[in-house]
Amino acid sequence: MAVQIKRSSVAGTLSLTPLIDVVFLLLIFFLVTSEFEEEERRLDIVLPTATSAVPMIGKPREIVIDIDQAGEIYLRGQATSLADLEKLLKASVASNPTNQSAVIRADRGTSFQPVVSVMDVCNRSGISDYSVTTQEGPEGG
Repeated sequence: MAVQIKRSSVAGTLSLTPLIDVVFLLLIFFLVTSEFEEEERRLDIVLPTATSAVPMIGKPREIVIDIDQAGEIYLRGQATSLADLEKLLKASVASNPTNQSAVIRADRGTSFQPVVSVMDVCNRSGISDYSVTTQEGPEGG
């Protein structure tokens, strides 16, 4: 005679009580730690001052200077003179003294003198991080 083993229906169901307990413990843990973090931010701290401090700002966008085939200089899409360009570059260097950069884009048909003039204005304004962009062409051509 074969012995039949009855499977218990209790073993087939999953008890959610321990899972709920763990979730509540995690919730309490995160609430307590976030409360301590909030308390640290409420402390009144007077920061020290420095004479050579510069503001902490993100890396500024590079200034794009365009030169067309006739040698006209454009900044932000508007024609500008070298004197106005120098004023604008000095203003941007004043607001970002350590890391202002410029990109000079010149038409291939323009003479080299306007490009050199813009480089000179960049140097006088305090922008040493400038580059002249080129377009990749076919090899040997």
